[in-house]
Amino acid sequence: MPDADDHQLGHVDIAIVGGGMVGAALACACAERGLRIAVIDGQPPQRSWPAGQVDLRVSALSRASQRILERIGVWPRMVELGVSPYREMQVWDAVGRAEIHFDSAELGEPDLGHIVENRVTRLALWERLEAFAAAAPEQVQLLSPAGPATLEFNAELNAEMNGKSKSGVNGGLAHIRLADQRRLSAELVVGADGRASFVREALGIGLDAADYGQRAIVANVEVAHWHRETAWQRFLPTGPLAFLPLADGRCSIVWSADEARAEQLLALDDAGFIAELELAFDKRLGPILSTGPRAAFPLSRQHAREYVQPHAALIGDAAHGIHPLAGQGVNLGFLDVAALVDAIDRARAKDRALGSLHILRRYERARRGDNAAMLTAMDLFKRVFGNRNPALVGARNLGLAAAEHLPGIKPLFIRQALGLGDDLPTLARVSGS
Repeated sequence: MPDADDHQLGHVDIAIVGGGMVGAALACACAERGLRIAVIDGQPPQRSWPAGQVDLRVSALSRASQRILERIGVWPRMVELGVSPYREMQVWDAVGRAEIHFDSAELGEPDLGHIVENRVTRLALWERLEAFAAAAPEQVQLLSPAGPATLEFNAELNAEMNGKSKSGVNGGLAHIRLADQRRLSAELVVGADGRASFVREALGIGLDAADYGQRAIVANVEVAHWHRETAWQRFLPTGPLAFLPLADGRCSIVWSADEARAEQLLALDDAGFIAELELAFDKRLGPILSTGPRAAFPLSRQHAREYVQPHAALIGDAAHGIHPLAGQGVNLGFLDVAALVDAIDRARAKDRALGSLHILRRYERARRGDNAAMLTAMDLFKRVFGNRNPALVGARNLGLAAAEHLPGIKPLFIRQALGLGDDLPTLARVSGS
C-alpha cells in the first residue's frame, strides 16, 4: 500500500463521479442526510452569462423533477436564475394532420412543467453543494476540476486504509485514484458521468445501444406571435421538431433530423434556415423573425445491462440514453436519484452497508424496468412517426384522434406527465401521496 501522504483524500460514504445535473442532485440529497460525500467532476459550472442570453441546452423539467429539486433546496434559486413554465402542449403530425392538445388546466394544475437552461439547474445545485462544503468541509468534498484515473475494489487495501468495516464484503470498498494522483475510498461509488461513463467502463458493464442516424439541431429563435406558454411538437418524416417556450417570448428549438437532412440544415445561412424552419413548423407562431447560433449533436439509444454491482451504481445518462423527442432524459435521471436515495435511506434504517448489493438491487428494480419501457416507447414513436407508409399514417392519425376525443385518455397522459402516480420514489411524490 502507498504511504499516507498529501495525495490521500481519506474515506467517504459515497463518491459521486460526475457533478452535472443528476450527480449534483444526488450529492445534495446525500449531504442533507449527513453523509460524507465527494463529488468528482471535470469542470465547475458556468457562474455567469450575459443578460438576455439563453443557453442552447435546455431541459423540459417535469413536475416530479420540480418536486425533487424543491425537496433538496434548489428550486427557489433556479426560479431566481430563470425558469419558463409551459402550461399546454400541442402535438401534430406533418403527414396526416391529426393533432392532440394537452392543457394543465384540465386537472386544475398550474402548469405541465418548466423549460430550464441546463446551466441554471447545474449552477443552483452546485451553489447548494458549496454551501454544504463551506459549513462542513469534512463532510462534503467538491473535487473539480478533477477526473478519475482508476477505480478498484480491493478489500485488503481498503482494510488497511480505513480499518475493518462491515462493508468490506461483496468485493471491498471502492478505491479511486484521480488523474492528479490523489486517492480516496468510498463505501459506494456512483457513476453519474454521462453516456461515455468512466465508472461503467471500469465496472465492465456492457451496453445495449443503437445509433438513430439523426442529429438534434438546437437554437433559440424569435417568433412573431406569443408562444402562449405552450410546448409545440410536430412529427416530420425526417424527425420531430419541438418549439419550447422561453420566458422572454423566444422559443428554444430542438429539431431532430436524419443525417442527410441535418447536414443540409446546418449548411444554410440564417435566412435559409429560417425559411426551412417556418415550412417545417407550419408557421404556427407566425414568421420567424430571427435565429441565434445553431449547434447539433448525434442521437443514439443506449441502456446499461446492469445498473449496480457491489459498492457501485449507475444513474442518469451513465445508465440510459434516450431520444430527446419527449424531453425525458434528465427527468429519468432525477427519478434515478430519488430511487437511489430511497435505497440509501433503507440501508441506513436497517443498519446495512450502503454498498450492499442487496440494497442496491432495490434501486435497480425500481428504475431499470421503467427506464427500459421509456426507451422502448421512444423507439416506437420514432419508427411510427418517421414512416410514410399510408396504412401506418392512417393508423397513427386515428390513434391521435382517439386520444384527443375519447374521454379519460388525455387526463391519464397528463397525470403521467405531472408525476401524480403513487408509485414514485419518495422525493418525487406529491405531499401526502
